[in-house]
Amino acid sequence: MGKDDEDAADASRVVAGDLAAFEGIVRRWQGRLVGLAWRFCRDRSTAEDMAQEAFLKAYRSLASFRGESAFSTWLTAVALNCYRSRLRVEGPPLVSLDPTRALVTGTGVQRGLEDQEKAEAVRRAVLTLPARYRDPIVVFYFQERDLGEAARVLGLAEGTLKSRLHRGRELLKRRCAALGIGLADAGPENA
Repeated sequence: MGKDDEDAADASRVVAGDLAAFEGIVRRWQGRLVGLAWRFCRDRSTAEDMAQEAFLKAYRSLASFRGESAFSTWLTAVALNCYRSRLRVEGPPLVSLDPTRALVTGTGVQRGLEDQEKAEAVRRAVLTLPARYRDPIVVFYFQERDLGEAARVLGLAEGTLKSRLHRGRELLKRRCAALGIGLADAGPENA
């Protein structure tokens, strides 16, 4: 039995009155929902709170899960909507695009740390993008969803998703270039 099958079975049990079955869903998805929330806020405690809100919303909405899509797609969409709502109320997180550079390049360890700093600067730059571009980049690249699944999670047509990914990458390249960080072209085919 696959993860989606287990989730769908647990969802059916919860709707039928077995409230303890929701524990299995939480256990299987807690790490991913906290990780997704963290990509929106960059704070572990806030991410855990956001994930808890998403689980509560999912619990309350389980009866609306009809199995037309994979449970993972449905749950991710519920979480994204919850996270977006919270960001609309609280505003985007305050992040700096200026990575601190305490290391001199050279040795392998220092190079690895410098690469991590660059990756963190790119992740922070993603957070500053408008939501219409940030969300597709987070779902497609950070959640590693294929185009079809990312489009379903975001409630977009695939063509719209490709367009937003393209525009988001272009905006991100400009922001990163201002920081002296070059980005490779890593878009989906024909995007």
